[in-house]
Parts: sequence; structure tokens; C-alpha cells
Amino acid sequence: MFKKVTKSIANQMDPTGDLVPVHSILDHEHFRPLCLVKRKRKAIFHPSPCYRQTWYTLDDVLLPGEDKRSTESLFPKGDSQDSRQFTVKKSISDRVDGNLSLRVDSASVELKGVASLSKEWSIKLEKNHISIPKLEALKTERKMNANHSFIQQLQKKNQNLYVVHETLETSEETSYEETIKAEGSFVTQLYAKFCAKGTRENRQGITIPKGCTLAFRAIQLTITDGSWDLQYFPESSNMFVSDGKLHRLQVEVKDTCQIFSNLSSDLFVVFLKAIKAVMRDRNLFEELTHKMEAVLDETGSCELKTESPDLKDLLSCLQDSSRYLLLKLAEAITYTLDALDELTEDQLLLLLESLEEKIASQQLKLVREHALEEHFSVDASLLSFSQEREQKLTIAMVEMSGVKLQKDGSGVCTKAFSAIAALYVSLYVLNLLSNSD
Repeated sequence: MFKKVTKSIANQMDPTGDLVPVHSILDHEHFRPLCLVKRKRKAIFHPSPCYRQTWYTLDDVLLPGEDKRSTESLFPKGDSQDSRQFTVKKSISDRVDGNLSLRVDSASVELKGVASLSKEWSIKLEKNHISIPKLEALKTERKMNANHSFIQQLQKKNQNLYVVHETLETSEETSYEETIKAEGSFVTQLYAKFCAKGTRENRQGITIPKGCTLAFRAIQLTITDGSWDLQYFPESSNMFVSDGKLHRLQVEVKDTCQIFSNLSSDLFVVFLKAIKAVMRDRNLFEELTHKMEAVLDETGSCELKTESPDLKDLLSCLQDSSRYLLLKLAEAITYTLDALDELTEDQLLLLLESLEEKIASQQLKLVREHALEEHFSVDASLLSFSQEREQKLTIAMVEMSGVKLQKDGSGVCTKAFSAIAALYVSLYVLNLLSNSD
């Protein structure tokens, strides 16, 4: 829910995508001005910048200057705060009546559903920033501590480092509420099955504390021996050009997740159990994400322990793996989690149900052969299931990624390619791990 709020605010305040939303309220303190962050690996399903915390600030890794001044002097002072405050309001109250007819194998299937959705919030924001000229001046006053263990590990792994220089924070405590009423909703049944949320009216809320970082901007640092600089024009990647998107996606998925194919059937079961658990529980999702990032950050051994029985077997297997295998598996798991994180909560439930119904392979084929194209005609056999509810499930899940199925059997993508690409990656991995025979 916190992620919904921050993404909405980032889109409203900066539609260009330069403002990065904070995904977890538990991590907001690590994205304040002067915090050091690392950029996640780019993926076709998530071309916009995405960062993770390092637990360090710029002040932690710089040598003291001659005047012994703290970096606190970089922050604006005086009564100029009011000019940097904003209020964002949003209120949605809507009722949607759905009625979709599709002709499959000469049989007409009609899906109906009624849902009402209401969201509301009013958030007072404060922009905190450190001007780039002040950062430029700081680099001449204070050198980088080349002997700091974090800097040494970073350079050994040849990873880029970024510093947060601007944030949007709450200037007062804020409450956000969301109410969803569903009548005859297929997804409502899945909430009851997987999450014990089977009521027709689902009310959720979150209280965001004062001073909570909701979004930020960061700039890349370059470090050479004891000196450091700001990288204004980082090298751009051409991996997201429009031509050959499907081929690039398939190559990316295969290269990253090929390691899963080498697992034994017993390990398939262990890995799938953990992935399904984090799809149901956001806290477990965050825990596994942080542990895999810690593995990728470490240059030596990394102890993997958990109190969760759903993750215990997976982490135990990883702990007993060789260093090379551990890194490859952690990379593949992180890639999978990043793709799942792009999906909605409803889509995750639909994926869980698809696994139980053993239809993920057919859904994967549908997405791969049709939905990844801008315009397409549906192969009737790919929408022909043994039960009508399986077809409903598939249609609902695909449409949540922006693929609109028309009455004449044609389809069109209404969202960016990255949306359906995230669903493709998720189906690819889940289908692979579910084939334990």
C-alpha cells in the first residue's frame, strides 16, 4: 500500500520518471539526502532507475576536512522551508461494471463483475535538497577514504555508487485509506483462499509518519583513489530500443534464470515453495529480497538464517552452495522478485491460483506468442481451458498487465511493454520451477 502512494506521488510530481519512489516504509530512512545508494541491475520489465540502500551516508566514507565541518552545513537554513512545501490530494470513488464476451471454440463465454473502489489521501510534502554546487565544493574540501571497507568492496566488485541529493518527505503524519467492494468478484475468492481476506468489502489503511521519505533523486559518484566526482552524464544503454524487444526479453530471462534449470527436482519444490510464500506475504517478500541483496553485496561468506519456516529450506540450500552457485542463484532469485514486484497484488493471487490449476505453461505460451506484441489475434486453443474459471483467471491476469482482449478475438496492448514483460518473466520462472517431474 505504501508503494501505491509513493508511485502515485512520484508520477504526479515528476511524470518524466526522474523522481524515484521509495517502495518500503521500512527503508525510508536510508533514502534521505546524502545517503549512498546502489542502482539495481536494469531489466526490460523495469527500465526506470531503481535503487537499494547501502546503510551508509556520504559523510561516513569521506575523510575529515581541515575545518572539521559536518555535512550538516550543506542543508538549507533559514525560513525558506515554506517555499519548498507542497500538498498533494487525491480522491477516487468509482464503480465499474465489467462485461466481456469472447468466442472460443465456437462457444461464447461471458465474464461479469461489479466492483467499487475508493481511495483518498491528502499529503503535505516538503522538498529537502542539497544543491549540486555545494556537493561540487565538498569534493574539494573532503577526500574519499580509500581505506574504508565499504569503498574497497565496492571497487573490487566494480559497482557504481550514487548519492541522494533531493527528497520529498512528509511534513506531518498522514493516513491513507483504501476500500474495495466487490460483488461476484473472482479475485475476492482468491483473497479468501490465499490471504484470509474473503470479505466483499476490503478496507486497508496505513499511517505514514512525519519526515518519511516518499521519493528521491540521486546522482552517480565516480571514485578514483582518494578523489571523487559527480557523474552528470552517465553512459546510457541501448537495450531498450523498440526493435527486437521480445527477443531481448527472452535472451535476458534465459541468461539470468538458466541456473534454475540445473536444480534437482527436489530443489525445484524448495524454491517454488519459497517463491509462493513471498507472493502471499509482503513481509517475507522484503526479507528474502534483503537477504539476496546481501549475498550479492558480500565478497566473503554470508550467513543465511530466518525464523520463517517458508524460507528456511531455501536459505539452508543456498547456505550449503558453493560461492559461485550461490551468487548465480541469488541473482536469479533477485531478478524474479523484481519482476513479481512489478505486478499487482491481485495478479500475484491469480498466479498462485494458476499454479494450483496447473495452467501456467499455457498462460506462458499465450503471453509469449501473442500478448508481447502490440496488436495480435488470439489463438483460440490458447484460451481453451478445461474449466471456465481457468479462462476467467487468465483473461483477468493478462488484462491487468495492459493487454485488452476484444470481442472479435483480437488483442491490443494498452500499457508499456514493460508491464506485460514483468508478467512474462514471472510466468517463465514459476512454470520452470513447477515442472519438478
